[in-house]
Amino acid sequence: IVTVGILTLAGIWNATAGLAGGLLTFGMSIVTLSFLITTPEAWVPNLGGDLPTPAYGFPYLSGVGRLVIKDIIMMAGGLTAAAECANRMLARKK
Repeated sequence: IVTVGILTLAGIWNATAGLAGGLLTFGMSIVTLSFLITTPEAWVPNLGGDLPTPAYGFPYLSGVGRLVIKDIIMMAGGLTAAAECANRMLARKK
């Protein structure tokens, strides 16, 4: 994770490193967001009991799900950094 951050930061000076860092950040976020689909604990469970539990399952996120959902911001940042570095690389080739 530290290497990905350093690559993204290096994109200020080197567009190729920034593109690699941005794409790695985007990919890492996609993998983390896949936990929402593959991990049952990401959603509020039906606790059962004597009283009905009306707020469970999709779309109610548990603490684990809320921790994972923050990666949407990292995914957007990585995509933005990669696009900006790719734009600089294309402008340099003209």
